[in-house]
Amino acid sequence: MSTRSERIGGHHAPLLSRGGEGDRVSGFQQVRTDLGAQLRQLREAAHLSGKDLAERLKWQASKVSRIENARQTPTEDDITRWGQAVQATPETVEELIEQVSGLMERQDSWRQRHRSGLAALQEDIRDLEMRTTLFQVFEPGVVIGLLQTTEYARSIFTRIKRLYNAPDEIDAAIQVRMQRQQILYDQSKKFRFILPEAVLRYRLAPLDVMCGQLDRLLAVTALPNVEFGVVPFEAPLPSALLNGFWIYDRDQVAVPTRTRDLVLRDPEDIAFYERAFEEFCEIAAFREEARAVIVRVLSDFARQSSN
Repeated sequence: MSTRSERIGGHHAPLLSRGGEGDRVSGFQQVRTDLGAQLRQLREAAHLSGKDLAERLKWQASKVSRIENARQTPTEDDITRWGQAVQATPETVEELIEQVSGLMERQDSWRQRHRSGLAALQEDIRDLEMRTTLFQVFEPGVVIGLLQTTEYARSIFTRIKRLYNAPDEIDAAIQVRMQRQQILYDQSKKFRFILPEAVLRYRLAPLDVMCGQLDRLLAVTALPNVEFGVVPFEAPLPSALLNGFWIYDRDQVAVPTRTRDLVLRDPEDIAFYERAFEEFCEIAAFREEARAVIVRVLSDFARQSSN
């Protein structure tokens, strides 16, 4: 695993074309098409169907199809596991990983990522979550995806589609997001979630949907492997709430921004975000106190709806 900070989608690699946005996207897509064809050839040479390979890798069969048909960019880990499953030579795997590294640098914006489809992005996240045992998540602007209700998620995906001109796959994306949530009931995994009280009040969905979302959060606080905290308005903040972040097993940190998705693997970066997370934990309300904040917001919503 690399020990340097890495920007998924940084623009350090030269583009195939210096034309407009369409030229950059087409260049990126051509490289991804070539990579998918190479991976398909390796699978077929190993006399495996797409379903056979997916079963070996414990993936959804649709993921193999998306990668081979250039609708999803594989990660370096995906390439390594694919190569092992088809018994590719180390040299072949290394060459493919280099291609993926170049693709990740060309895939330089959320706009390009979302053109792969909302559902494909959810599948990528699910693959990472399946390999993770400890989640530490701080989200200052929206209810964390693993905790969203169907209708709240629909409201969020509708906004994403408009903002990034993503393909109209909202129902498929919601289905995968709801499937992802089954991981919360895996007792071998531990989840630590922190949200500011403001997130509970942000009207990113109609009032009835917000009330349903808060009811969902009340239920989540009862799960034994979930540590759910709310930072109340009156809590003294240790720092400004600039951005959210996801820490996966102390191995990497995902820091989404509006136009880039940063993936940090440097130990110093990870330690920095772990310290930031613990500072938020120190001021957050948990268990009964967290539920009291949620109930307070629900009461305020009830008064608003009666007016």
